[in-house]
Amino acid sequence: MGYQRRLNMDLPQGQSAFLWGARQTGKSTFLRQRFPNSFYIDLLNSDNLLSLSARPARLGEILTQKAPEILKRPIIIDEIQKVPSLLDEVHRLIESCGFSFILCGSSARRMRRAGVNLLGGRAWRFDLFPLNWNEVPEFDLLRALNRGMLPSIYDQPRFGRSLKAYVQDYLTEEIFNDATTRNAPTFVRFFDCLRFCHGELLNYTSISRECAIDAKTVKVYFDILQDSLVGYRIFPFHRSSGRQSITAAPKFFLFDVGVASHICGRSLTNEYGPEFGRAFEHFILLELIAARGYREQDYSIEFWRTKSGLEVDFILGGGEVAIEVKTRVRHGDLRAIRAFADEFSPSAAFVVTAEQDRRRIDDIDILPYTDFLRLLHDGNVI
Repeated sequence: MGYQRRLNMDLPQGQSAFLWGARQTGKSTFLRQRFPNSFYIDLLNSDNLLSLSARPARLGEILTQKAPEILKRPIIIDEIQKVPSLLDEVHRLIESCGFSFILCGSSARRMRRAGVNLLGGRAWRFDLFPLNWNEVPEFDLLRALNRGMLPSIYDQPRFGRSLKAYVQDYLTEEIFNDATTRNAPTFVRFFDCLRFCHGELLNYTSISRECAIDAKTVKVYFDILQDSLVGYRIFPFHRSSGRQSITAAPKFFLFDVGVASHICGRSLTNEYGPEFGRAFEHFILLELIAARGYREQDYSIEFWRTKSGLEVDFILGGGEVAIEVKTRVRHGDLRAIRAFADEFSPSAAFVVTAEQDRRRIDDIDILPYTDFLRLLHDGNVI
């Protein structure tokens, strides 16, 4: 199925850009549809990869042979992280010839490790995420939580095989290729532990003991996942107040709820229970991240947890908005978000639920997730 992506990538004449996103988020498809008449170089093509790796200056030779009307459009280079040395030639062509480029990739980490500059601010940054709620016609929540929102997997009948291949052939490969010490058994143990710490407070020392890997190496693995755009650390919100709150340990979430479901061994058949609740919270977080990116906003996304056990799932904009995610709203479920509202006076407080009823209690809006996501993507949450 074709999807109408929400990324707005309108570039002024002569403006270059990076488009980042994890593998299979649909970057190549998006660029071919958005810029159908642009000259396109795919570094997954072995001929392109070998010739440009051996001699990056060949890029200039190729382009100067093209018709002038083609060179007025952005020149697209896909999988740019495979040839980091190409950035110097791109930089030269921008400066000397006035060309514009769209450089598409899945990991800026390799570029930084290669010591190349990312065009010194000459290129705007865009991010493409997995599908979000308002990009999927006839959205089905359980389908999304089980399969995830990668365009190439969401519609597949045998999605389990594709998720398995994605984890085994891509995620572990990314860590292996980017790790400073390449020790395959440690990767296996790390991924075994990932299922237990996903969505939880990260304690690198505890994880290192559990999977028999040095704590510094564990932190490097999480760094690689985040730099490869397949994971996010969410840090605790802290502001001086009367309560003692957790201020250091972040949580870690993978970039796609289906990939997380596969790694965690989770298969959901009903919209209730602890496993559904964890997946549902993860799904709402990913919608927040995508909406923030596509609307070109830069507000923080944090969580609040006190040492006494009160917790609010997401705090936006340094305390401006508080969001709790609940499968069902029962008596006592508003205690934490009320406590946060009493202390920090956010401009809005939401409880996002899988229920269908919409209501308001003590300045807290309890919304079905579809109502909340409509507000979010329309820019009416923050």
